[in-house]
Amino acid sequence: MADIVAAFGTPHTPLFPLQVTQEGPSSETAQLFATVRSHLEGVDPDVLVVFDSDHLNTFFLDNWPTFSVGVTDSTSGPNDGTPGLPRYEVSVAQPLARAVYGHGIQSGFDLGLTQEFTLDHSILVPLHFLTPAMQTALVPIFINGLVPPLPLARRCFALGQTVRQAIARWSSHERVAVLATGSFSLEVSGPKVRSENNLWDVPDRDWMHRVVSLLRAGQVEDLLSEATEDRMLAAGNVAGELLNWIALLGVIGDRRPAFAEAQASHGHAYAAWRWD
Repeated sequence: MADIVAAFGTPHTPLFPLQVTQEGPSSETAQLFATVRSHLEGVDPDVLVVFDSDHLNTFFLDNWPTFSVGVTDSTSGPNDGTPGLPRYEVSVAQPLARAVYGHGIQSGFDLGLTQEFTLDHSILVPLHFLTPAMQTALVPIFINGLVPPLPLARRCFALGQTVRQAIARWSSHERVAVLATGSFSLEVSGPKVRSENNLWDVPDRDWMHRVVSLLRAGQVEDLLSEATEDRMLAAGNVAGELLNWIALLGVIGDRRPAFAEAQASHGHAYAAWRWD
């Protein structure tokens, strides 16, 4: 069986690669990503399972899955022209991806499967900072966190549990880490953007801090109860990306993170769970 060795959560703000290039390694964003990267390098995983919300770049509304697994040998990106982000070729751990898909179907999840796809900033921005050599193969799992109706938080948690079971049953002895990406309070080009000079805003910092406090305390049940669609979308039109983090918790349970730090000005956080 494979071993789950750690889990990580980060944002995927598309402006960060260019911003960090301009501000340098001492910037807040660079330092926060560097801390998560140090934890990732400390466990040296062979495979990284990524829970992500595509931004209508890999999928579109005519074929918009609630849950989908990317099953192929390799992919590339970004497919959305993210400023400051070079083009990457990324290996996909197809055997594990196919095992996750198959076990999900057998467990009652009507998962989508995508075999010809590219990646947008929501996966590649975190990888750019955490593993820029792209030496770790991925299993991308896409969760609809953007287009209502959103899946239930408990259903996303159950998906994470199913992924954990698939990893445990996988015949390979590789080391697997889990990554969730996304924000907790963020409005992009919507009515909750309060400044005329910005395309984005953080409408509900109280909710962001509440989420971070629950993550730090390992209070998963409270988070599942509170993270309703109405509550998430009140915090911004892309705040449903929290569902990616909830799926991660389904994999790892109610562990407390070794590191968790909010970036309040942007409505998100950085975290690492270690148990080695």
